[in-house]
Amino acid sequence: MTTETARDARAVTSRGISAYRGYRPPPGMISWALHRVTGLGVLLFLLLHIVDIFLVNYGPDVFNELLFLYRHPVFRIGEIILVAGLYYHAANGVRIILIDFWPQAYRYERQLFYGVIAVFLLGFIPTAILMVRAMLT
Repeated sequence: MTTETARDARAVTSRGISAYRGYRPPPGMISWALHRVTGLGVLLFLLLHIVDIFLVNYGPDVFNELLFLYRHPVFRIGEIILVAGLYYHAANGVRIILIDFWPQAYRYERQLFYGVIAVFLLGFIPTAILMVRAMLT
């Protein structure tokens, strides 16, 4: 170990734990995790939707009794979260397609991730405002 390396090591350790900024996962890892979570959320909604459509076979009374669930405020908030998941999943899917079919896309992975976040926010914020406004009226 050279003197400069030892001095640098002491300088780093002398700052203590307060200098530690934590683990910062790369955008690709965050994107991968969010894509999986949103995919599972969409799958859960799809399964619930299949069950409620299946209840139509038992007559309109059974189906109409279930509709109270969709008007509940907790379910309405869940719908907003579902739309957020759908928007993110769709935008990130386009990013994944670009990375798969454009050989140089890996060089722009961070920019593509920020582009997905921008597209998501530009699409979701107006939609969420409309959904919340409808929920409050």
